[in-house]
Amino acid sequence: MTRINYQYDGLETIADFVRWGATLFQQAGLCFGHGTDNSYDEAMFMVFSALKLPWDLPERYWQARLSMAERARITQLFQQRIETRKPAAYLTGEAWFAGLPFYVNEHVLVPRSPIAELIARGFDGWLQPERVERILDMCTGSGCIGIASLQAFPDARVDLVDISPEALDVAQRNIARHRVEGQVRTIESDLFANLQGERYDLIVSNPPYVDAIEMAHLPPEFQQEPSLGLAAGEDGLDLVRRMLAEAKDHLTEQGVLVVEVGVSWMNLVEAYPELPFYWFEFEQGGEGVFALNRSELVAFDDILQQRKDTKT
Repeated sequence: MTRINYQYDGLETIADFVRWGATLFQQAGLCFGHGTDNSYDEAMFMVFSALKLPWDLPERYWQARLSMAERARITQLFQQRIETRKPAAYLTGEAWFAGLPFYVNEHVLVPRSPIAELIARGFDGWLQPERVERILDMCTGSGCIGIASLQAFPDARVDLVDISPEALDVAQRNIARHRVEGQVRTIESDLFANLQGERYDLIVSNPPYVDAIEMAHLPPEFQQEPSLGLAAGEDGLDLVRRMLAEAKDHLTEQGVLVVEVGVSWMNLVEAYPELPFYWFEFEQGGEGVFALNRSELVAFDDILQQRKDTKT
């Protein structure tokens, strides 16, 4: 491994430390993908987070000189990022999703789903905002998707569901942070197990979908995240299969299921050729997010039942 020199003699300004951080990260061969995709943006995120600066800081302030304490704090963050290989969001305790800040720690994945773009686009007309009364964010982690969905459906009530009590503690902090206690609640459940009788206009989920081969080859940064939020069996579909089987019983008549399966989308299409998945396209990057309405899930269940009857 390349020996890293953390001496910052001669560096004084915000711009100096952003450039230096980008250089250090390149020298260390870090992997990105937790909110940024390159060393420069990663360094900027960490510098601005350390200094509690807004992301739209006018460029003229980039030449502001930092105090010695600020320089030391930033350098310590850079060193932690390189030597621990932890995602920057775990070190700063914050990640941004759909234009909103969220508290995160090692019990949840770092928010990065392309579903943020869907929220900004109002889910491309799949739902009428005035008719969306209830939303379920399944496998919620930090709660970012469910809470951010209120931007598209401001009058909805949201349930944040996860099997991990530690993740739900994080989600609860974000509920308080965004002051949505009256609209959003957390529920500990293994998928739909504790949701008997509950029905939703939108079920949205970014579940674990990493297959066994990919799990075995994850870069160190991704290995820092909880495997509970990533691993999903040999083909990455363990949880999605259960969702497809059970979601119809928890959707309203006009309800919609939206799920991210990432690179496992090919396995999904192969496994369920009869299902008419609608695949969203994204301008800001990302893939593998599908939508199905309740009637399509019911029709598919009828097909499965007919097959079962034929065999018997």
